[in-house]
Amino acid sequence: MTQPPQPPWALLAELTHACPLRCAYCSNPLELLPRSTELTAGQWADVFRQAAALGVVQTHLSGGEPLLRRDLDAIVAAADGTGIHTQLVTSGVGLTATRLRGLVAAGLRSVQLSVQHTDAGAAERIAGARAFTAKERAARLVREARLPLGLNVVLHRASLDALDDLVELALAWGAERVELANTQFYGWALRNRAALLPGRAQVARARDAVARWRERLAGRLDLVWVVPDYVDGTAKPCMGGWGALSLTVHPDGTVLPCPAAAALPGLGAPNVKDHALDWIWRESPAFTAYRGEEWMAEPCRSCELRTTDFGGCRCQAYALTGDATRTDPVCRKSPDHGLVTALVDAAGVSTDSGYSYRTEGPR
Repeated sequence: MTQPPQPPWALLAELTHACPLRCAYCSNPLELLPRSTELTAGQWADVFRQAAALGVVQTHLSGGEPLLRRDLDAIVAAADGTGIHTQLVTSGVGLTATRLRGLVAAGLRSVQLSVQHTDAGAAERIAGARAFTAKERAARLVREARLPLGLNVVLHRASLDALDDLVELALAWGAERVELANTQFYGWALRNRAALLPGRAQVARARDAVARWRERLAGRLDLVWVVPDYVDGTAKPCMGGWGALSLTVHPDGTVLPCPAAAALPGLGAPNVKDHALDWIWRESPAFTAYRGEEWMAEPCRSCELRTTDFGGCRCQAYALTGDATRTDPVCRKSPDHGLVTALVDAAGVSTDSGYSYRTEGPR
């Protein structure tokens, strides 16, 4: 029988799907939620109160672009008032000195800034918008405000070879942490997989570069490498296990074990407007569906890695096979692993560089 879950420690608060960028690798759903459905600041305050009571200690205020919320100060203050550590996850577009002062006064504790590339033209092609100058300005403002600054770089075929330049950029901008996140293929990233997926040789070069930088920097800059599981052949312990460590609240109040789970059919994801967060975490069918090991079939059920990788990613299994209960095909032990190796082999010789973008944001 599945044991009762431990309390979650993290909450991803997706405040809006609206965004000034149209990143080709975005993992948000293809059908973005309209702004008219977004939770109010008061409703978010209730979410944070319930989350803190449940055990959450940290929240990422994300989107879309959270700076598009005019009531962001109130949302930050609500989270901070419960004792939850607040981090703003932002494109930097729209961040001004005045806006940042207000957020700091409300209780903002750190900022994670997305960076697409070090070359402004390449960054524009990836993001579908001109934003590099805004990001540079945002990094300076965060540093002047003495807030911890992290950079989030989504790596793919068009950015992996710029890894050295990206680390140099992080040092120049005064970042303390860089998340080098190889693309996870959900949402728009899945639609653009043919243009984004790198080959094995390119990933190997980037991995070697990370190792060199870690040795050279010796702790001056925290470099986090999020593995390219398609290429590595090893299932990632997605979210630390389904419904194990964190929860995601979508702009309309839908609660999910991970941001990509909205794509799974029949999950019956609950909403904070209808159910208490405690019940959602502990008892809702959406959170118990793949928690623990009872749902597993072979080869996961008898695999020695089942308590480490938790069977891999349910959303990825569904995206690749149409069945969320199957072993994640990125795993070498999966009977479907050939699907992934064929994709990676094709990526090694592909010249596809065209991206699909959403034509407009949610209204």
